[in-house]
Amino acid sequence: MVDIGIFLAAAGITILEMAEAAAVGLALYASSHKRDAFLFVILGVVVVLAPTVAVGKLISLLPVTPVRLFAATLLLYFGLRLTRSARRAVLRSRAPGSSSHHEEEGKGLFLTGFSVGAIEAFEAAIVLVALIPINYDSALSGLSLGFAVVIVATLALKSQVRRIKQASMKIPVAALLLSFSAFWYAESVPGLAFSDLVLLPIFLVFVLAVYMFANRRSESERPPQEAFLKGTAPSS
Repeated sequence: MVDIGIFLAAAGITILEMAEAAAVGLALYASSHKRDAFLFVILGVVVVLAPTVAVGKLISLLPVTPVRLFAATLLLYFGLRLTRSARRAVLRSRAPGSSSHHEEEGKGLFLTGFSVGAIEAFEAAIVLVALIPINYDSALSGLSLGFAVVIVATLALKSQVRRIKQASMKIPVAALLLSFSAFWYAESVPGLAFSDLVLLPIFLVFVLAVYMFANRRSESERPPQEAFLKGTAPSS
């Protein structure tokens, strides 16, 4: 018999966590224009949720803090790396006749996708391991519904993000990675707990910071008068 409470709880936590993983997958796809971005996110999810469904409570024995710290460090590294790449993309777009070149962060971004998929699945698994022993069928049905909702929404948005230019996606993707990194670092501090809703203001702050860094004027772009005054300023 279906337990409505267990069903809705499983569906809710699945939609919540997998929506965040899907958002990263969409961002990486828009940045790289490669479907492999989704594959790495899905792989991270499967690596965690497959044993959760198979063995239930055993997954809860994994220490969550070291897992979060590892993922946060990985996201910080690739977020900063992509921030610098966004700066280079802006400078190339300002240079007349400039052409884009192959970026080397692809593998790193895909590794990031795997990490985000695994962490979000782990967050869902913490709740699911409490639901599965109560009513396995209801929990599994809720999990399936949650995945179906996220997959349909992701497919609907995929065609839209595909139209966005690759260079223009570097800033929000970098901000997204840095947001998750900061969030998971904060969650790893003993005694601190945050709602996922705080990710939105954190993301907006990082979007502004990365945008300002990427679009700041270089020395060669300073107005002639400013450059003249700097050149004639008395030296100490």
